[in-house]
Amino acid sequence: MDIIKTLHKKAAISRKTIVLPEPEDKRVQEASRIIEEEGIANVILLTKDRIVSADKEKYIQEFYEMRKHKGIEFDAVEKMFEDPLYYAAMMTREGKVDGFVAGASHTTADVARTSIWCLGVSVRTNIACGSFIMIVPNSRYGENGALILSDCAVVVDPNSRQLANIALMSAELSSKVLNITPRIALLSYSTKGSAKSKAITKIHEALDLIKEKDSTILVDGEIQADAAIVPEVAKIKCPECKLGGRANILIFPSLESGNISYKLVQRLANARAIGPLILGLNKPCSDLSRGCSVEDIVDCVAVTAIRAQ
Repeated sequence: MDIIKTLHKKAAISRKTIVLPEPEDKRVQEASRIIEEEGIANVILLTKDRIVSADKEKYIQEFYEMRKHKGIEFDAVEKMFEDPLYYAAMMTREGKVDGFVAGASHTTADVARTSIWCLGVSVRTNIACGSFIMIVPNSRYGENGALILSDCAVVVDPNSRQLANIALMSAELSSKVLNITPRIALLSYSTKGSAKSKAITKIHEALDLIKEKDSTILVDGEIQADAAIVPEVAKIKCPECKLGGRANILIFPSLESGNISYKLVQRLANARAIGPLILGLNKPCSDLSRGCSVEDIVDCVAVTAIRAQ
């Protein structure tokens, strides 16, 4: 059974309820039909008639109370809730649904901001990030073609502590969703001292922090992408690396490098890109690329449902 089918089947074992707040998008409508038909999750397509006025008023008041210390005005909150994205996020916060998926017609900035404000960042991680599960067909890299790429959506220039937490959250994702043992590469333009800069020092500090928090985890850096995933290259560039060119989690030093890389892999390798999955929040949710396909939406709902199990 291929990886996608395995994910769909895993989601269906314990069907969770996922809300989709972009009901007018044809791709979302079709994805909703497929998800229900295949039993992947229970879906709430958040059409206007599904929005309860009393609940909306309650959510507006709750959101205002949460954000008024930031100087937001009540009428501004009312205007924000004209977008059903906020209603969906507050439904998730309250526990009426198990998660939400959006981004077919919203920017990543919109979805990330809404999810962080409404769901809240976990005190355990103290950071949110956007990760992709990339599935490359007919590939020997990663875990039979499956890789996790982080952060590709949220943190522009993570510091060493943020980088460490991004890596650890990605490791949890790999275990929970893909059932694989994480092998983490902290990527750079340098491999094991072939260059020196502040950017590389940041990676060394992140590596130390990861090992402090979990001494059993397999992680290395700084390392170039080819040495991270190609055993033959690893033998040449860093024969002492424990990863041995078999990394299945790639942690990027910046949002710029991560976002560019995932889009290139998706298009040039015809890879399935699931995400960005927003990690580090109190409840699960996922963003979508505005260029997403119906299949992308189905996959994101499946993974969000698994994370909620």
